[in-house]
This record gives sequence, C-alpha cells and structure tokens, in this order.
Amino acid sequence: MSFPATRLRRLRSSAAMRSLVRETRLERSALIYPLFICEGEGVRREVSSMPGVFNLSIDEAVKEAEQCAELGLGGLLLFGIPSEKDEQASGAYANDGIVQRAIRAIKANRSTRELLLIADVCLCEYTANGHCGLIEQHHDHYEIANDASLPLIAKTAASLALAGADIVAPSDMMDGRVAAIRRALDEAGKPNTPIMSYASKFASAFYGPFREAADSAPQFGDRRSYQMDGANRREALREIAEDIEEGADMLLMKPAMPYLDIVREARDRFDLPMGAYQVSGEYAMLQAAFAKGWLERERTIVESLLAMRRAGADFIVTYFAKEAAPLL
Repeated sequence: MSFPATRLRRLRSSAAMRSLVRETRLERSALIYPLFICEGEGVRREVSSMPGVFNLSIDEAVKEAEQCAELGLGGLLLFGIPSEKDEQASGAYANDGIVQRAIRAIKANRSTRELLLIADVCLCEYTANGHCGLIEQHHDHYEIANDASLPLIAKTAASLALAGADIVAPSDMMDGRVAAIRRALDEAGKPNTPIMSYASKFASAFYGPFREAADSAPQFGDRRSYQMDGANRREALREIAEDIEEGADMLLMKPAMPYLDIVREARDRFDLPMGAYQVSGEYAMLQAAFAKGWLERERTIVESLLAMRRAGADFIVTYFAKEAAPLL
C-alpha cells in the first residue's frame, strides 16, 4: 500500500521502537583490538599518527589485555616489534620472539587467559628491508620471492600456535601461504588451530600510520607486486576462493570502509566467518576530525562500525574497540 496508509516513520517513533526493529546490531564480543608489542619493561609509547594507540612492552600489554577482557571484547590481534631485524626475519619464528612471549604472558594471567588471541603472521616487522617476504636480487632489479618465503611464513604460524595463539592470521599475501601454513600446523600437532586469512588485502594508502606503529615501512619499493590492486573486485573474489580451497577457516577483509563493496560481495558469495579491519588510516582520519570538532565522536565511531557490520562483517578489528564497547 502507498502513502498515507503506509507510513514507515511509524517504526521510528521512539528509541524503544527503533531498537525493536533494528536490522543490524553491534556486540562487544564482535570487536577485536590490535596490540603492538615491543621489547622492554613499563613501555607505553604513543604512536604519533594514531592518538590513543601505543607500543606496549609485554607487562603493559598484559594490563591492556585485562582491560579488554573486562570490557567483554572478542579478542586481541597481536603484532610484534622486535629489537633486532635481519634478512631472514628470524624474530618472526623464534621460540622466544616478542609475540610468542606476549602470548604466553597473556595466557598465564588468570583474568586474560580466556581472551581470544589472534597472531598476525607476516615477515614485514622482522625483515631488515620491511617487506613481507624474502628478497630475490637480480642484476638489474629485485623481486619478493614468493615460494622461498612460504617455509618461513609457515614456520612463523606454527611457532605462534605452539606459543598458544588461538588463531593465526596470515597477512603477507604470498600465493600458497594458507596451504603451507595448514601443513605446518598439522605437522606441529596443531591441527585444530584456525587460519584467519587476510584473503583480499589491498595495497592501500590507508596503512600509513600502521607502518609507524609496527615499524614496518618498506626500506625500498612498495608492496604493490603482492598486495592487491584496489581497482580489482573480481580478482579479490578469486583470492578469497583460492584461500578457502587451501584451507582457510576464516576471512579478514582489509581495509574496511573504502572497500565495503568487496565485503558485501564476499559475504554474498562465501559462507566462512568474515571480519573487516578498520585500518590505521581510517582511525587516524576520524581522530583528526574529532580533534577539529568536525564530527560527533561517539555517534561517528558507532556508525562507522555499523557500516562494516551491515556490509556483512561478522566481527571487526578496530582501534576504537575499547572506546566503542561501552557505547554498545
């Protein structure tokens, strides 16, 4: 029926009415908070381009994890900042690596041991050159060596799982890494550790502040030869399909807001649990607008997360997780 018999505003008349008919809901347990773990003790160093985000020593990371557990967040996504780097990224898969030790410390704490720990799997924070794979030098150019990098990426995933990570999340974008990780996990006696693949990670300008936070900027060149071209929707779906075929259990889409069309398409096509990563540039932009008074802080935070959930994300990785949780 048409107006005036049909009046859609009837279902918007009060907060209670709007809540009753709300189609999309956000929950605290669907928010994942990233942590950047560094060496030292008592270290809490703010990232200049990401107000409210810190490089944390392990003792401080445990305190942060306690807060996240009290807030009812879904879990933590862990990144490491080693004190030393080398061409073989040896800190990524060392038994006493920075993230491995952080995982053990968080799991040893009674108040945080049930918190879901997701370990990012990549070499970029650990290589001296800042790339996500090993470098293959030719007489007139260099390449990121895909196949030679796979054993180290798989070894890193197994090491993190053995340290106690609940989920391993490869973000390197090397072809074949999900299958290599699945084999390594099975051989390490961790067949039940899920793989959450950054299945369609785009080569995005929105990662800029993250590279300060994780000290992972490439020392030369860029990552466009292995991260995805932002113009390609169909290719993103091929990437996802291949990772699923190789054994991915979950998906993580990155970035989020500039690529909500990809999130929606992936949700319509694939049945795996899927998250969206509200990346550092998205966070930094909003923080800058808040500082200028251009946007209403709380409403904007919730609306930005709601857009990702509405597009099809089951969970969201966001630097706003701690701030957003009390608002939900």
